[in-house]
Amino acid sequence: MRNIAKWRCQLTEYDIEYVPRTSIKGQAIADHLAEFPIDDDMPINTDFPDEGILQIDEAKEEPTWKMYFDGAVNSVRSGVGAVLISPDGRHYPIAAKVDFSCTNNVAEYEACIIGLQAAIDFKVRELEVFGDSMLTIFQTLGQWKTKDTKLVPYHEYLEELAKNFEKISFTYTPRAKNQFADALATLASMASISEGNIIEPLEIEVAKGPAHCNAIEVFEAKPWYEDIKNFLRTGQCPPFTDRHDRKTLRRLAIHYFLSGEILNRRSFDSTLLRCIDEHESRRLMEE
Repeated sequence: MRNIAKWRCQLTEYDIEYVPRTSIKGQAIADHLAEFPIDDDMPINTDFPDEGILQIDEAKEEPTWKMYFDGAVNSVRSGVGAVLISPDGRHYPIAAKVDFSCTNNVAEYEACIIGLQAAIDFKVRELEVFGDSMLTIFQTLGQWKTKDTKLVPYHEYLEELAKNFEKISFTYTPRAKNQFADALATLASMASISEGNIIEPLEIEVAKGPAHCNAIEVFEAKPWYEDIKNFLRTGQCPPFTDRHDRKTLRRLAIHYFLSGEILNRRSFDSTLLRCIDEHESRRLMEE
């Protein structure tokens, strides 16, 4: 403000009058174009060297493998769990029972390491790791220092495993979004597993309706239980079946019992229910 007042005092000796700028009317532009016409044969330069900046194609991120891990420690037993998710959405659960005394932080490191080892076995090159252990995630990211002597070798081994990937990231996720890995760790800690035994991963399906509502159609005049009956008799699966069908057939066969040529199903109260085909069911209904 002092400078403006000073300038005003110095400029008062001059006869200065402020004239606002007038607007340019459209007629003035028309008069200018009429005075300087453009020849029709004048070539117009249509080159626009920077036309590439008008459209920027964002690089699409390719889907990568994901891994969730968690550890469960209670007063009696401990367990770790991890789940690998492929780019096409398939889930591969891994769980292990911890048969030695460990803390929560040790269990979290064990879970993360078992998941990374499984990803290496799957030949995964790019992996996104998620866990609800802030200590494990932030120590791996280098934001927290690893001071506990029990965790130092785990941290060093985890860093060595991470070198097997071309691209790997670690992200903290709330426990609510880590339920699958948490359930696997809890199951492993509670289950009684004999030494040397390996339990195959669980297959979890979504039941759309009650089991008794499933309709089974007759195919080529064979009874619906033909494959189960042949599997119990010979131990062989039908030809041209994939891995998923073979595992499903083995799981179903556990609930059936073959007595001679008669196939029975074991009920929940240990009674045997005879399996019949469509023709037998119709005959019994007519009687």
